[in-house]
Amino acid sequence: MADLSCLVCKSEIEVEERVTTGEIVECESCGQEHEVQVEAQLVTIALAPEIEETWGE
Repeated sequence: MADLSCLVCKSEIEVEERVTTGEIVECESCGQEHEVQVEAQLVTIALAPEIEETWGE
């Protein structure tokens, strides 16, 4: 399990060992979503992109 810090509030975010690139994890403290990136067994996170609703467009 990788322990990473939230990019917004710096709280600890736990990420499972078997996580894959593109998965979204949420900070339990502030609710910010982060996108997981895995490269050569190094796990990092980035702020998840905002998804805009199209509501039938």
